[in-house]
Amino acid sequence: KEIQDYFTCGINKYALSEEPENLNAPIKYILQLGGKQVRPLLVLSACEMFGGSLSIALKPAMAIEVFHNFTLMHDDIMDEAPIRRGKKTVHFAYDINTAILSGDVMLIYAYQLLEELEGKLFKKVFKIFNETAVKVCEGQRFDLNFETRVDVSIEEYIKMIEFKTAVLLGCSLEVGAYLGGADDNDAKNMYEFGRNLGIAFQI
Repeated sequence: KEIQDYFTCGINKYALSEEPENLNAPIKYILQLGGKQVRPLLVLSACEMFGGSLSIALKPAMAIEVFHNFTLMHDDIMDEAPIRRGKKTVHFAYDINTAILSGDVMLIYAYQLLEELEGKLFKKVFKIFNETAVKVCEGQRFDLNFETRVDVSIEEYIKMIEFKTAVLLGCSLEVGAYLGGADDNDAKNMYEFGRNLGIAFQI
């Protein structure tokens, strides 16, 4: 609860400009829809687990939450989904072009939230973040491809949910571990735990 309150306070203070109109408003809208915020809490918890300060992990945790919501915004467009967390999806509350553009800038904001990390830590986190982002896109493509198939194997399904969902949970724990001072072996073990947790969650 303490960690969750810490993150909620941080994300609520995330300052976005009011201009141009309807660029950042949809971002505020989707971030305020709630959700479990599992991924940023995993970042903070892993950092604390390895003895790190929550303050160093707050912006990377926010980066992962912003990135996650960016993927949801674009997924909802592709799925033509009208509802997200009991409220109108962004492209229904605004329009499709607005949702695409606001989603695009969310991805950039996610990267900006990593800018304050120093040296080797920045390089590690940035690499993990990029590799994960590519896999999430690959997972979404697998999902779209499967919509027109009736012969999807269990192995293909597991790979799809691993890339679309599980890798971001793994990334969250691995990033948090590194921020807390973990070595490579411990950080990779945290990643594997998160990846398997994500697969189980999605199933």
